Amino acid sequence: MAKKSGRRRAAGARSRARTRHTRVESDSMGEMTLPADSIYGATTARAVANFPIANRPLPYEVIRAFVLLKCAAAETNMDLGVLQKTKARMIMKACNEIIDGIDAQAADGTLDAGWMKQFPVDVFQTGSGTSTNMNVNEVVSNHVSLSRGNEVGAKEPIHPNDHVNMGQSSNDTFPTAMQIAAAMAIKEHLLPSVKALAKALHAKARKWDKIVKIGRTHLMDATPVRLGQEFGGFAAQMDLARVRAERAMVRLAENLPIGGTAVGTGINTHSRFGKGVASRLSKMSGVKFSEAANHFEAQSTRDCVVEASGELKTIAVSLSKIASDIRLLGSGPRAGLFELSLPATQPGSSIMPGKVNPVMCESVVQVACQVIGNDAAITAGGLGGVGSILQLNVAMPMMAANIMESINLMANVANVFRERCIEGLEVNEENAAGFVERSLMLCTKLAPEIGYDTAARIAKESFAKNRTIREHVLALEMIEEELLDELLDAEGMTRPD
Repeated sequence: MAKKSGRRRAAGARSRARTRHTRVESDSMGEMTLPADSIYGATTARAVANFPIANRPLPYEVIRAFVLLKCAAAETNMDLGVLQKTKARMIMKACNEIIDGIDAQAADGTLDAGWMKQFPVDVFQTGSGTSTNMNVNEVVSNHVSLSRGNEVGAKEPIHPNDHVNMGQSSNDTFPTAMQIAAAMAIKEHLLPSVKALAKALHAKARKWDKIVKIGRTHLMDATPVRLGQEFGGFAAQMDLARVRAERAMVRLAENLPIGGTAVGTGINTHSRFGKGVASRLSKMSGVKFSEAANHFEAQSTRDCVVEASGELKTIAVSLSKIASDIRLLGSGPRAGLFELSLPATQPGSSIMPGKVNPVMCESVVQVACQVIGNDAAITAGGLGGVGSILQLNVAMPMMAANIMESINLMANVANVFRERCIEGLEVNEENAAGFVERSLMLCTKLAPEIGYDTAARIAKESFAKNRTIREHVLALEMIEEELLDELLDAEGMTRPD
């Protein structure tokens, strides 16, 4: 009897503990149990229960962009006279406080707590992003309720649908938020890192412009090139990467779906709402946003995101080329090319003492692989019949997560690659010069003088006799030494004009 009484007391204690740690709210489908410390609502809780897929919420930049959008929407509705000033200002104040909190968390690296804990919906949710839109609506509404002394879930004085979501639909807010987030991340993170990397590469190109080395095609010896020319090519790739990033940013910014509401017709919103929101977002973000010229295109497709992702993929390919070439040029130190010395950043082997690997280059190449994979997923998400179906794309959360990952990975790796590899690169001039003198492809300059066939024979004989081209031609007394010196001037070969 005592045992049963003890079990009943324990069960009662557990029940009371659950009550202390949970609360109950309802949405249009019924009641939901929520954590007591949450300020999201029943719709969000339902989505959390429905989508335990990746256990990974959307990137914080997308949530921040969503809250920024709600702030701009409230101000626009106020100016259009459809939302009371007091209510609009409550929403705007709440949004700004949430944004400040998220920014502080991002700066501190605590995005798994605080405000971001209130946005728990998984990436792999409803394809329109309705769950995240309602998550934001509920958090803003409840933050106002708490600030006014009301209970969470009171929906007073601000209702999540009637006020925070006024003039909007998930179908135009989610695609708008993902474009805002990506455009801002390109402007604030990717472009600065690409520009800094381009500047570092240009500096190396200028510094090493007089160093002549052997060119290589098909991984085989070719005619000479100056190291400055080679690095100038790398720098040009990053100059073009800047152009591509800017094109991606503009394409995302110029095509905001906001104002189209459910299917692009703009039902239940003011005709000037979309334009007003875009104007306010421009002032808030520093990116020039504009309403989509055609809402049916903007909402039924994600072509602008697919296009932007393609530009990002090209930047990733450029980065991979630069990193891979530098890795090859630094191979060795005794059984490779070793024309470059890469900075030693960490031990390269757990078994081979003294080994140093091109780890920064490998990091860049891996990022490129991931960005290419992200682009493939984004492209699939934009396909007709897959994501883009009739009046709506239904793969948006996945596409948003992938494009944000691509932007952030490349911004981060470009900075690290510049700081820990490019800026510390050194040239092994003796190695570079030795390869030039031993190259059989110097015979290319002899071809106009002695003919292609004879020059080819000279190259083969030189290789067989282990002579340089210069040594073999002098031994054969085919060309006078003074003329030969002129013809085999390696630096001159890099300046044919």
